[in-house]
Amino acid sequence: MKLQHKILLGGLLLSAASFAQAENEAEVLGGTISGNLTFASDYVFRGESETMDGDVPVVQGTLGWGNDDGWYGGVFASNIKFADPNLEIVTAPYIGKAGEFGDSGITYDVMVFSYLYPGASYSNYTELWMKVGKQFGQANIQLEVTPTIDDWFGVDGWQGVNYSIHPSYAFSNGLKVSGSVGYQDLDGDNAEGWGHWNLGVSKAFYGLNFDLRYHGSTVDETHKVYGTQTEIFDDRVVIGINKSF
Repeated sequence: MKLQHKILLGGLLLSAASFAQAENEAEVLGGTISGNLTFASDYVFRGESETMDGDVPVVQGTLGWGNDDGWYGGVFASNIKFADPNLEIVTAPYIGKAGEFGDSGITYDVMVFSYLYPGASYSNYTELWMKVGKQFGQANIQLEVTPTIDDWFGVDGWQGVNYSIHPSYAFSNGLKVSGSVGYQDLDGDNAEGWGHWNLGVSKAFYGLNFDLRYHGSTVDETHKVYGTQTEIFDDRVVIGINKSF
């Protein structure tokens, strides 16, 4: 990464960690501040490696605020690597509302999430994440529909909708098995969608959460968009360590 981008990402993540740790129990604007840091071997988003086929490990951070009414907001940041050398950092402010439909046990989560790329603003875009979920004992399932609000990845006229199912099961020993199966629909001239999935296990040890996850997709050399760079959609295993504050 260029020096200024390293400084930007480092500043964001250090600010998230220190501010969240200092304010974790304090009330701010009627809510509380939280944060987390993640170190991982790759950053896979809907089956796609965001680091040119795992060329570099990633450092990610989130600084967030939430209140008892379910309103929340914050910012996410991560290093990335694409064929475009200007795409080295993604920062993503978000705002949303989560809650339950009455006493039904069915939860909802609606969030506006903007992907902002310093130095490559032509790729900026925004999605509307919508999820509903239900707990069944130690099992949980969530259904997701996430349309783009503007041009997908900044490509003129391209619109996308991601459809996914996210099941999980938490064992009494603290081990959690989770995954997702989805389809990223993509419409526009020469656009084409793809299927994606992941399956993994996670467990907390000494205040750190460890995650081991397998990712896959349906992209091959015939794909209209990614047929010449299928390696970034290759099946892969990702190891991550996360610390919440």
